[in-house]
Amino acid sequence: MSPSGIRRRAFPVLYVSNVRRSVAFYTKLGYEQVYQFPLEGDPHYVGLELGGESSLGIADYNWPEAQLGVTVGTAPRFELFVYVEDVEAEVAKMREAGYEIMQAPANMPWGERQAYVADPDRNPVALATPI
Repeated sequence: MSPSGIRRRAFPVLYVSNVRRSVAFYTKLGYEQVYQFPLEGDPHYVGLELGGESSLGIADYNWPEAQLGVTVGTAPRFELFVYVEDVEAEVAKMREAGYEIMQAPANMPWGERQAYVADPDRNPVALATPI
């Protein structure tokens, strides 16, 4: 903790075209919703956490233009790397849910089994398990 008592941490905020749709995708990967703004109605921002180890912010893609005068570009705008217990099982779950599998599971030379799935805005999400 810092001297002010605030726990220092950092997390990415993903700019997305549909907050609810993206939250559904990331909750399928095991993230849990911990915050929403506004509290009622359509969210403009949602905070997600994965096992207390990983956090994501999901924000409407209009936010940086309204707040900073910056227009969000086209996808991909980021790559997220998520360690999972079983790559094949996660890929099957995502495929069954209708998400695009960008790259089938394969052994990588750095010692991980890895696949890519597209989030709803076609940003690549790597799913990996150490071999």
